[in-house]
Order: sequence, then structure tokens, then C-alpha cells
Amino acid sequence: MNSKLLAMIGAVMLLSACSKEAPAPAAVITLPELASIRLQPQISQQTAKYDGVIEAINQATVSAQTFGRIVEIPVDVGDYVAKGDLIIRLTDTEQKARAASAQAQFNEAQAQFTRMQEMLSKKLIAQADFDKSQAAFKAAEAALREAEQNLAYTAIYAPYAGIVVSRAVNVGETVAPGKPLMTGLSLEQLRAQVSIPQQHIGPVRKYKQAQIYLANGEILESSSLRIPPSADPQTQSFNVLVNLPEGDHDLFPGTFVKIAFVTGEREQLLIPASSISKRGEVTGVYVIKENALEFRQVNLGSLTGNQHYPVLAGVSTGEKIAADPIAAANAYKKIHSGEH
Repeated sequence: MNSKLLAMIGAVMLLSACSKEAPAPAAVITLPELASIRLQPQISQQTAKYDGVIEAINQATVSAQTFGRIVEIPVDVGDYVAKGDLIIRLTDTEQKARAASAQAQFNEAQAQFTRMQEMLSKKLIAQADFDKSQAAFKAAEAALREAEQNLAYTAIYAPYAGIVVSRAVNVGETVAPGKPLMTGLSLEQLRAQVSIPQQHIGPVRKYKQAQIYLANGEILESSSLRIPPSADPQTQSFNVLVNLPEGDHDLFPGTFVKIAFVTGEREQLLIPASSISKRGEVTGVYVIKENALEFRQVNLGSLTGNQHYPVLAGVSTGEKIAADPIAAANAYKKIHSGEH
């Protein structure tokens, strides 16, 4: 091989080496600032769920407390009434007349009693005469109060907010004291009746805490439980009553609800419901690593009363997840679309 050929081979090799570019450095991913939660084991309550039936605590029948003829019934069965709403009105002609007469007698007795006070202070009458005047004044005052109360009884108002269950009278009927008029129940004070098997009553009696699951996803907490001392001899179960917190929870007597009773405690990972993300049928969380953001599918238990889910699988102790899944999803899209 001559020197000319060697020079040509060397030139080709030099050009080939120069044409190869140096490899580009790997892109560095910079994670945005995301609020995070470091997962650590926590003490959580263990529960057992049962079906309960809602019933009203307050159900009462309003009865007539004076004589009269019914002239107005502004509500009927099924109607909702607020506390203090008029539900029945009676004629009041006789009661008004008695109240006016009692008022006149009271005014006369009061004036006489005032005069007797002045005369007694001047020692113009005996103490016995003053005592008689005082007794007459008190009797007139009591009679006036009774007459005014009888007049007030002609207008009957709802004792509490609730639903009218039944009506026993019609407009035009004459009623006497004690006559049942209308029955209603309160929707603001409800309870649930739950049948607990005898083998499960022990933990329920020990913890006395329940969670009522509503259709809108809300969970009501209750520690007001009434547990009978003995089981039903036919079913060998305990009919436990769970008082719901006062208020309108859009529940009605006779309907079913799910109720979870606390049966124990154990240590496990809990994730706030607010940090859970759903992608179609997949439930997951965004796991934050040193230079990566990862969507991780998780298997969760039932929602607790304080809005946390126990973790069954998917994440481990010590891992860090995004507290805000929406902000994490936006960051995840930017990272994987090449916007760093």
C-alpha cells in the first residue's frame, strides 16, 4: 500500500469522526411546587355496617283545649309545617266575650285594690277589709288569665316543624276539650332502629359510636345510642336505637339507611378523600418522587367519618402524594408533554 492510498484512508476516517455529533445531555425535569402529604400509619376505626330504618322521635297528636266550631284548616296530610304555623282555627266569639268580661272585672278589682292600699296606708280601714280587696283582685287577675288562655286556644299552632300524618276533623265540626285534631311528626329529630346480631353487640356496646351514611355522600356521626339490656328472644338480636344529630337531613320515617358501628381500632395508612383522583374507572393518587411525578392506582377501603380512605394496596409508608389532585394532574400533563 503506497503512501498516497494511506493518506486518502486517513482523510476519510478524519471526516467520518468529525461528522459524528456528541450525544445531547439528558433533559432535567423540574417538578413544580405541589402541596404534599407524607404517608404515615395512623390509628383508624374499624366498623361494621348494617341496615337501619328511620323513625321519628317526636310524633304527637294535637287536641282541642276549648269548645268551638272549626272554621279553618290551612294544612292537610302530607304537608310540611314550620314550628308555630297555624294548623287549625276555631270560632272565638264566646271566648272573646268572656275575655272582655274578665278584663272589665279585673280593671274594677284593680282600681278597688289601689284605693284600699291608699286607705290602709292612712289607717282609714281595717286590715281584714284590705285582705278581702286583695283576694278579689287576685281572683280577677286569675280569671282574666284563664279567659285570655281560652281565647288563645281557638288558634292552634304546630308545636314543632314536621309533616302532618293524619287529620281527625273537618271544617264545620264542633269540638270539645280533649278531642284529637291532628297528628304530626318532626323531621328534625330522627333516629334509626338497627337490628344487631348477638355475636356483634359486644363491640357496639363498648364503643357506642355510629356513622350514618346519607344518599348525598354525607356521613353523620352519632354517639347517642340506646342499647337494650337483653336480646329479642325470637331473633336473638338487639334492637339498637341511634339518635341522629338534630336538623333537616332530607330523611323520612320508614326509609332505609346504612349505619356503620365502630367495632375496633387498628393502625393503617389513611389518605384524605380530597387527594384522590379518578380516571374513568381507575382510582389513584399522584406520587411525588425526587425527579418524577407518577399517577399510581390504589385500592381503598370504605370512607371514614372524617373523610379519609384506608389504603389496602398501591402506596407504602413514607411515600409522598400530592394533596391537590387537580394541580398534580396539570403538572403531570406539562411534564409528559415536554414542557419543563
